[in-house]
Amino acid sequence: MDRNQLLDLLASGPVIAAVKSEDGLAAALESDVSVIFLLSGDILTVADAAARVRKAGKRAFVHLDLVDGLAAREVSVDFIARQTAADGIISTKAALTRRGRELGLVAIQRFFLLDSMALENIEKDLARDASDLIEVLPGLMPKMIRRLVQDTGKPVIAGGLISDKEDVTGALGAGAVAVSTTNPAVWSM
Repeated sequence: MDRNQLLDLLASGPVIAAVKSEDGLAAALESDVSVIFLLSGDILTVADAAARVRKAGKRAFVHLDLVDGLAAREVSVDFIARQTAADGIISTKAALTRRGRELGLVAIQRFFLLDSMALENIEKDLARDASDLIEVLPGLMPKMIRRLVQDTGKPVIAGGLISDKEDVTGALGAGAVAVSTTNPAVWSM
């Protein structure tokens, strides 16, 4: 899978299931979403989780920073690329997303938009072109999403605190290509 294939998938179904537990994964596998963010697990379970996602005909993205046993090092990206069926990775660390791109994984860099300094840091980090897409949290700020879409030229995923249809339409209306949420009620929208 490449960036454009992911964008095509998200164009037809812009809600991403973000899962933090086995129950969440089971529900996401039964849902209509086509992309699943794996936000938990460990080095003993991540390959199985990614394989289950792919077997269900969906695309798997592993959040490297949240998998127990993976260090914030490039070798962790190598492990995901070589030992799992994941289509891509998510990380707050530019070095890891850059390595993911080198290995042919779709790389999503996650940013926490807390204040104006965080916004400036996003623009600096993106100048290094380390990711294919960016995810911003919280995703409830249409004005900031619109600004990031315009300023960065990167597809933006809005995540965090997305809880209803109004949140989804607000983020998409501001230019986000998708929203990610742990809320199963939103997965079916």
